[in-house]
Amino acid sequence: MSKTLSNKSNLQVLYEDNHVIMVNKRAGDIVQGDKTGDKPLSDVVKDYIKDKYNKPGNVYLGVVHRLDRPTTGIVLFSKTSKALPRLNKLFAEKKAKKTYWALVKNEPPKTSDRLIHWLKKNPKNNKSMAYNKEVAGSKKAVLNYSLIKKLDNFYLLEINLETGRHHQIRCQLSKIGCPIKGDLKYGFNRSNKDASISLHAKILEFVHPVKKENLSITAPLPKNAIWEACET
Repeated sequence: MSKTLSNKSNLQVLYEDNHVIMVNKRAGDIVQGDKTGDKPLSDVVKDYIKDKYNKPGNVYLGVVHRLDRPTTGIVLFSKTSKALPRLNKLFAEKKAKKTYWALVKNEPPKTSDRLIHWLKKNPKNNKSMAYNKEVAGSKKAVLNYSLIKKLDNFYLLEINLETGRHHQIRCQLSKIGCPIKGDLKYGFNRSNKDASISLHAKILEFVHPVKKENLSITAPLPKNAIWEACET
């Protein structure tokens, strides 16, 4: 069973100022509330802000983007209503650069490539299917990957997204025969012990919506032997 954040002591804040806050999401945490009723990361961040600044009443927090529940890494929130629409615009115009790391069992066909597929979501099983050509109801999905390290049993890929589709990285890598470690939904043969998948949102780069400064924030990898081998 996935665990969710329960208090501020579990929160790893990567960057914070008056307008934005970025945290390192753990596997199993949901970014926004859903039908499970589990406490979402957004509420934990609100509790953190309320406690840290001794704020009375409700705390404003805008969700800018999300990560899949089993995925780890950097999540950005807006602390002000001034910053949120600017951040939404920045993401909509693809001016935020998101870099992911993924561990896959199989060696990719090429050491680096630009993958173009058409993804169609099936809401019944919350899964996307990748097609080589456009089909009815599909959306174009584009990512770039490069092989950056060979481990004993896995391959470490770095991925940059050009589009943001449902389960895009998971689906596209599976399509080329490289399902992500632990991702049973997209073809990996066994789950990770903590119900995570080995996909980590590592770096987020964008221009600050108010200060207009370039920001580049990195989320530390999960603490386990395989991820630690990626950095040695």
